[in-house]
Amino acid sequence: MKLNEVTEQVLNVIDPSGFKQEGAYNLRLNGMAVCHGDSRHIRIVKKEDKPGIDIHISGEAKAEQVHIPVVMSEPGVDVVYNDFYIEDGADVTIVAGCGIHGEGCSETRHDGIHAFHVGKNANVTYVENHYAEGNGTGSKVLNPVTKIYVGEHSVFTLETTQIKGVDATRRESFVELAANAKLYVTEKLMTHEDQSAVSNMDVELKGENSSARIISRSVAKGTSRQVFHPRAIGSSLCHAHVQCDSIIMDEAQISSIPEINAKHVDAQIVHEAAIGRINDEQLMKLRTFGMSEEEAEAVIIENFLR
Repeated sequence: MKLNEVTEQVLNVIDPSGFKQEGAYNLRLNGMAVCHGDSRHIRIVKKEDKPGIDIHISGEAKAEQVHIPVVMSEPGVDVVYNDFYIEDGADVTIVAGCGIHGEGCSETRHDGIHAFHVGKNANVTYVENHYAEGNGTGSKVLNPVTKIYVGEHSVFTLETTQIKGVDATRRESFVELAANAKLYVTEKLMTHEDQSAVSNMDVELKGENSSARIISRSVAKGTSRQVFHPRAIGSSLCHAHVQCDSIIMDEAQISSIPEINAKHVDAQIVHEAAIGRINDEQLMKLRTFGMSEEEAEAVIIENFLR
C-alpha cells in the first residue's frame, strides 16, 4: 500500500527501527486497519466484536519482530483493543506506539487498550513511542491502557517513550508476575508548554522469586504538569526496585509518588525518587565548548532521557 508523506513522516518518528510492509505488521490509520501481514510464526487476526486485533505469537518465534503502529492525521477519537497471545518459549520484539499529526481545531485522541498474555520461558520486548506534531489548535491526546500477565520464568521488557507534542496523556498500566518472572520497565517522558501527563503503574509480584525494575525519567518544561505513581506490590518472596528521576524547568510542576506495598515477609522492595533542576556546573562546562545555554540544556536533557 502506498502511504502519503505525512504518514511516512510520523512513522519514521514512532518506529525508528523502520516500518516496512513485510513480515508481521499492522498499520492503523485514522481508526482503520489499512494494511497488515503475517509471518511464519506470527499471525494477526481482526477482532469481530470490537475494533482491534489479536496477535498470536508462536513459541517457535526466535528474535522476531512485529510492528503495529497507529497514525492519526484527522480529528476524532479512536479507541482500539489489541490482545497479544505469546506462547511458551517465544522470543519477540513488539514495536508499537501512536503518532498524531493535527492541523485542525478539534481534538485528536487515541486510546489504545493492550493486553499481553505471556506463556512460560518467553522473552518479550514491547517498545511504545508516542509523538504529536502539527500547527492545529485542537488538543492531541493519548491515553494508553496496558495490561501484562507474565508467565513463569519469562522476561518482559517495557520501553515506553513520549517524545514530544502530546497535549495530554493518562497512562494506566498493570503487570502481574508469576514465579521466577522478570520485569524491566523504562519510561521516558518530555512535556512542555501547558501539557499534562499522568502515569499510574501497578506491578504485582505474585509468584515466588519474581522481580521487577522500574525506571522513570522525565523532563518538564514551561508550565507543564506531570504526575507519576508507580506501585510495586510484593505478594511473595520477591524483589523490586522503583526509581523515579525528573528534571524540572521554568514554571513546570512534577509530582512523583513511588509506592511500595509488601504483603509477604520475604518481599524486598526499594523505591527512590529525585526531582531537581539542571546543574549549573554542567551548563558551564558545556558552554566552555562553545555551546549556547539552549544547546547545552538540549545535550543534558538528551543524555538524561537516553
